[in-house]
This record gives sequence, structure tokens and C-alpha cells, in this order.
Amino acid sequence: TGRYLGCLVAAAVVVDVELRGQQLHSWSCSPKTDFTGQSVMSSPVLLNLLRCSRFSMCRQSLFGLEASTQSGQAGGPLGLVGVRRASGSIRFGSDGSGQPVTWDSFGIWDNRIEEPILLPSSIRYGKPIPQISLSRVGSASVLGLRKQNEDRLRIARIHDTLLYFAVFDGHGGPHAADYCCTFMEKFIRDALEEEDDLEKVLKKAFLEADNALHTHLSYFNNDSVLRSGTTATVALLHDGIELVVASVGDSRAMLCRKGHANKLTKDHTPDRKDERKRIQEFGGFLSWNSVGQANVNGRLAMTRSIGDFHLKSSGVIAEPEMHRLSVQHANDSFLALTTDGINFLLSDQEICDVINQCQDPTEAAEIISQ
Repeated sequence: TGRYLGCLVAAAVVVDVELRGQQLHSWSCSPKTDFTGQSVMSSPVLLNLLRCSRFSMCRQSLFGLEASTQSGQAGGPLGLVGVRRASGSIRFGSDGSGQPVTWDSFGIWDNRIEEPILLPSSIRYGKPIPQISLSRVGSASVLGLRKQNEDRLRIARIHDTLLYFAVFDGHGGPHAADYCCTFMEKFIRDALEEEDDLEKVLKKAFLEADNALHTHLSYFNNDSVLRSGTTATVALLHDGIELVVASVGDSRAMLCRKGHANKLTKDHTPDRKDERKRIQEFGGFLSWNSVGQANVNGRLAMTRSIGDFHLKSSGVIAEPEMHRLSVQHANDSFLALTTDGINFLLSDQEICDVINQCQDPTEAAEIISQ
């Protein structure tokens, strides 16, 4: 879904990586400007609007409402999201209530120190590494304005030290997203039997999923089914510290670090020069729809996907781009995987701010999916 402007189906996976909210500087709730020059909604106002309005309010309305709210103020910010003090910090909820917290020598919230520690990993890396429980992972999917929800998500523990998170945003029917949601984990497990490098594991799993999907869809003996496809954004967390993300399409992964959104994926669209070049070298062409969105051969708004077999000869590939990093548990708050229904309405920083104000990952996933 989401190939055309306004077709909004939202899905999100939010993973709490121990220190959600951590060392926040003073954040004003007055409107700010992001790197694009656009006004950025303050998180408490944005959170309350999302809680109340669900998906009935557009992005422009959100900015306009905050501007009108600010114009009614006597001056100064609406409040503070977080305040760092010499002796500790306070985390504030959207209602203004706060809980004082202090830091131990490891930089961990003292009210979270009872969390279990991964002892082997902590010894291996020479620092305390918390055990990430699947109970601290929230997920949600909302239909929005479409008749059919083609978004799929999956959360699993592949083995004791490896967690798996994924979102798939289907198009042309749910067949491709359904298949990947069901079998991507299997392809990862199979690849792990032959390979330790997680980047190589994910690349092999994506390509195997694409090949197996073609065989699966061929049994339908229906050309329209063979034209279905899906984005795929998959994250593997190893030893509680090694994070590897692979993606095709325009679903995203973002890590909140020190309150700032760090984008871990790049959208695969014809707007990217390198992606456009490959399409043209394969003999494909681009056309633009009425809202200025570029499409491969007039059909698909992305240049990489799993499925879309009618466009393989035009350069649409299933090979994922990767991002690998080490989680900094004293600085990183959460990992969020989102589909375009969310990314169209909210910037990465707005998603980050909203999640930081939520009580737990489940609420966060539900709020940003609305």
C-alpha cells in the first residue's frame, strides 16, 4: 500500500532498548524548525493531537493548530519535555507529571537497574548490556482509509542472543507481504546455519525470499498475483548490542539516540540518482503521476522490493541496503520500524518525540499508527 498519495495504512514496531528518554537536554515545546526549514510540532501537543484525532487530521492541520495554540499564549514555551539537572533528571509525561531519576556510574536509570543483564555479552564487551525482553516490544497496524490492510509485521526471538523485528508493506494485494511475514524468519534461520556475518545472512535471506515467492505465486496461475510485491525492513539485534538493519522499499527504521532521530534506512525511490540510474540502465523508464510522484514503468513508486516480478527486467531488485551499528544503552532509547502511512504524516524527529512521551512501547506503536 501507500504507492499513491493518500493511501495510508500504518504499521509500526517499537523496541525499547532500555533507556527510553535518557539524558534529555531542555526541550522547549514551542514550534521549532527542522533541517528542511519546516515547522516541527512540539511533542506534547503532537501526542495529544494524535491521541484524540487518530488518522483524521492531516500534517498541515497539525502545524496550523499548534501555530494557533501558540498565538493564544502570553509568550514563552508551553512547557518542557525533559530537564537535565546536575543531580539527575526528570522524565515528564504529556500531562506534565514527572518522575525523578538519577544516574549510576554506568549511566543507567537507577529506577531501571533491576532489569536483567546479559552476563556473557556484558563480559564479552566489557560493559553492562541489558536483556531486551519481547515484552518490551510494541506493535500496531491500522487500516486507515483503505479497504484492505496489506501491512504485516513480525517479532521473534531467533535464539537466545538474537532478536528479529520486521515490517512488510504490501502492494498489489497482500500475497507478497503475507509470504514474507510468514517465511522471512525461516530464510534467516537457514542462512545462519552457513554464515555468521549478519549482513550476509540478511542479504541471502532477502534474495531467497524473493526467489521462493516467485515459485509460490506461480501456483496461482494469475498474472495479477505475480505483480504483487512488498517492502521489507528487517532488524536483527545480536547480544543486545549489535544491530543490523536491512531494507528494500520505503518502509523505515529509526533509532532514537540522545533524543534525536537517527535514520537507519534509505527510501528506494526513483528520486535517488543511483536508483534511477540502475532502472534506466536496465531499460526501464520513469513517469510521474498527478501529484508528482515518480513511478517505474508507470507502475511502482519504489525501485527495490520483494516481488513485482513484472518489473525485474526493468531494474527493480530485491537486494537490500544495510546499516550496522552498536547500540549505546546509555544513549539510545528505542528502535522504531514504520511503514509509509506513518512516514508520510510524521517526520522522523516527530516520531521520535511522540514515542519519547509514551508510557511504554505498546502505547507508542498504537499512538503513531493512528
